[in-house]
Amino acid sequence: MKAAVLRGPGRLSAEEWPQPAIGAGEVLLRLRGCGLCGSDIAKIVAPASAAPTVLGHELVGDVIEVGPGVTRFAVGDRVVAAHHVPCGDCHYCQRGSPSMCRTFKTSQLDPGGFAEYVRVPAPNVAHATFAIPAYLSDEAASFVEPLACCLRAVRRASVQPGDTAVVIGLGSIGHLFVSLLQRGGASVVAVDSAAARRAFAERRGLSAVDPDHAPAQVTKLSDARGADLVLITGGGTRVLEWAVRVVRDGGSIHYFAGGHGEALPVSLETLYHRELTLSSTYSSSPADLAEAFRLVAAGALDLDGLYTHRLALDRLGEGVELMRSQGAVKVYVTP
Repeated sequence: MKAAVLRGPGRLSAEEWPQPAIGAGEVLLRLRGCGLCGSDIAKIVAPASAAPTVLGHELVGDVIEVGPGVTRFAVGDRVVAAHHVPCGDCHYCQRGSPSMCRTFKTSQLDPGGFAEYVRVPAPNVAHATFAIPAYLSDEAASFVEPLACCLRAVRRASVQPGDTAVVIGLGSIGHLFVSLLQRGGASVVAVDSAAARRAFAERRGLSAVDPDHAPAQVTKLSDARGADLVLITGGGTRVLEWAVRVVRDGGSIHYFAGGHGEALPVSLETLYHRELTLSSTYSSSPADLAEAFRLVAAGALDLDGLYTHRLALDRLGEGVELMRSQGAVKVYVTP
């Protein structure tokens, strides 16, 4: 089968890859498409990433084979499947940190979604795979996994109705966060330093501002207290100093992205005397996936237009460069 194989930092090659065979409790998918995630790009360009490997985890496909014991799905079903499943029983799972579970990353799809076929392991079939209703598009369904990650972040940040929230970064993830926070009753200030991203947001009906003009909006919406939550979707540690200036005393700053910077540009005295909370999340749980699927299937969020580019598998490298240069908001990759 054909796959986009990572051969080294920034080196992607469309080539033949062994088609996986399935076992008990597993299903084999023929891929319809897979979203290109920022975490995929980080791995593609990172010097330390394992190679050769096939990435991609926001996938939609058709079931073409089912293993013994599979009863929830049948050949011909169109499904969305996620890549990590925790054990559900360990110390981490029982305390709300399923992505720290030692089993979590051992439940990988085989290979990733930038391929023609994918084996879905039994735990993923049981807890992270959902049959897509006929009325829902492939592209909308592919947002289940990233939306689940956003749901977990919003839950961990403990946003309350009436709060003022700031979302920094208006890629597709930023748009998902704005929608979720607004659904939760928060007033949201959407921020991006790139004029093209702000213009894209405006075309989708979202008022967006640059970092220089955001503090005035925060002051107005919060009765001059400052933001209850600042949610950072990119920009590395350099964004933190700005976030500290706009967050209220006792407020929260949540990182939904890694990035550059080995030290945080905020003093311990500031954190201590202002009682600021720094938190982060990077993935989701089966419960988050189920909730995300329910929201997507119900059409509860506006997902139209978030995919700005659609590229064939052998053009994955082009998609990576488009997203890194902000020439694309979100890329959908098809076999």
